[in-house]
Amino acid sequence: MKISTPPRRDSSSWRGGVIATLSSVAVFAVIVLGVTSAPGWSTFRKNFLSGFHFRKSFPLIVRGFALNVRVFLIAFVLCLVVGMIVAVVRMIPGPAFLPFRLLAVIYTDVFRAVPSIVLIYIFGFGVPGLGLDRPWNNPVIWGTVAIVLNSGAYVAEVFRSGIRSIHPSQMAAARSLGLSRVQALRFVIVPQAVRRVIPPLINDFIAVVQSTALLSTLGPLEGLRRAQNYASYHFNYTAYFGATLLFLVVTIPLARLGDALVARQEARQR
Repeated sequence: MKISTPPRRDSSSWRGGVIATLSSVAVFAVIVLGVTSAPGWSTFRKNFLSGFHFRKSFPLIVRGFALNVRVFLIAFVLCLVVGMIVAVVRMIPGPAFLPFRLLAVIYTDVFRAVPSIVLIYIFGFGVPGLGLDRPWNNPVIWGTVAIVLNSGAYVAEVFRSGIRSIHPSQMAAARSLGLSRVQALRFVIVPQAVRRVIPPLINDFIAVVQSTALLSTLGPLEGLRRAQNYASYHFNYTAYFGATLLFLVVTIPLARLGDALVARQEARQR
């Protein structure tokens, strides 16, 4: 009876792995040595990397970051809804839908052109200034609306590019089966387009996470605002490092998820 032996690892692959590891260690070592040997490293470490201030400020920042997470989850869902509606409206043909298509074009052009910080100022300070009853005078609500309107315009263009990437024969085949144009968009075109645009949508969702920090300009005690208050009171900026760490904890897994989806899509195409 012949016993099969496991295949030997290619020597070139092993050598490449060793070289990659050594080069990475060398590059990061040079960066660390360059930073720590700078003349002001001790002052920088005291003001930005203080262990005492990190332990003292981090629990406060975590409590404030819960607001960032809530705003992100709400804005995440609303951006998908707004983006899909605007993208589909722009793709519906016919003269009767011309006003709706024009409104969709105006929306995407305006809200992609205006910086998100300006929209947050306008909605967060302007709308509550109308004297609305509670809770509609809450700047957090209108700051979230500004984030949704700004990010939804980008998401709409991502969805529209995905819809346009579907070959026209798909629409023709759906129409030949008796489906209307709207039914073909809903059941045939849009499901295929969504699968294609999931990886680029991850980038937009990361941008939404970052945009939640702009709510600090309106005054709510979210993560960045708590870090600012701590730094102003103690004259130490380590709290900003804690806020940065929390944003990294959220955005890095999203970025790796995007890479995994891209790799999976490429493998499926091969």
